[in-house]
Amino acid sequence: MKDDKHMSCEHTKGKLTEWLNNNLERNAQMEINRHLAECLSCQEEFAADKQIWDGMGKIRIPEPRGAMRANFYTMLDEFKETEKAAARFSFQSMMESIRDSIPAQWTVPQWTLQVGFSLLLVGLGWVIGSRTNRSTPNVAAYQQQIEALAAQVQDMKSSMMLSLLENPSATERLRAVGYTSEIAQADDRVLEALFTTLNNDPNVNVRLVTLEALTQYAGEASVREGLVKSLALQDSPMVQVAMADVMVKLQEKRSVKALKSLLKKEDLNDLVKVKIEQTIKDLS
Repeated sequence: MKDDKHMSCEHTKGKLTEWLNNNLERNAQMEINRHLAECLSCQEEFAADKQIWDGMGKIRIPEPRGAMRANFYTMLDEFKETEKAAARFSFQSMMESIRDSIPAQWTVPQWTLQVGFSLLLVGLGWVIGSRTNRSTPNVAAYQQQIEALAAQVQDMKSSMMLSLLENPSATERLRAVGYTSEIAQADDRVLEALFTTLNNDPNVNVRLVTLEALTQYAGEASVREGLVKSLALQDSPMVQVAMADVMVKLQEKRSVKALKSLLKKEDLNDLVKVKIEQTIKDLS
C-alpha cells in the first residue's frame, strides 16, 4: 500500500506543470485533485510550487535600454530653445530644474547639497562670464560647458545612490536602485555596487529590481559577464527564473554552461528546473 501511494505521488508530481497550466484532461485533473485531498505532503509541495508559478507570471522582463544619453540631449535641446526665446540667461529656471531632479523624499546631508550647488554656481558663473565677454559666442565651447555641468549633477546622483544602497531599510535600497534610471552612464563604482546588491542583498525584491537596473547597461561586456557569473550565486527561485529570462532576452549563449551547473543543484525547485531546461534549449 505504501508503494502504491509512492507511485501515486510520483505520478502526481510528474503532472505538476500541466496541472498549473490547466492543460490536463478532466479525468486526469480529478485524479490529481483526489490525490491532493488525501496526501498532505503533495498538498504542501503543490501549494509552494503554485506560489512560485504565480510569482513568475508577475516578473517584468527588462528590455535592454539603448541610447542611454537620450534623456540628457533632450534636456539640452530644450535648453537651447529656451535660450533662443529668452533675452537673458535664466538662473532661476536652471536651479529649479536641478532641484526637481532630486527626489523630495530623499534626505541627504546638508554639506552634500552645499558642495553640489557651489559647483553648479561656479559652472554657471563660467557660462555667464563666457557669454558676456564674447560678442560672438562659441557654440561648441558653450555646449561643452553645459555637458561638464551635467556631468557634475550625474556624479552627485551616483554618490547619493551609493549611499542609499547601504541603508538598512529595503525600501530605501529599492529607491536607490531605481535612481539608476537617471544615471545615463554608470561608472565602475555604480556597477560594482549594483552587482554586490544583486549577489548579496537579503531582500528578493531588491535583487529583482537590481537585475532590471543592470540589464540597462547590458551593452557593456563586463556587465553581461557579471550577470552570467551571478547565476551561480542565486538561491531564490524568483531571481533564478528572472535571470533565465534575462539570458534569453540578451541571447547570452555564454550562460549555457552556468545554467547547466545550476541544474545540478540538489535543492533546485522543480519549476525552476523546467524553466532553466527550456532556457538552455532556447540558447543552444
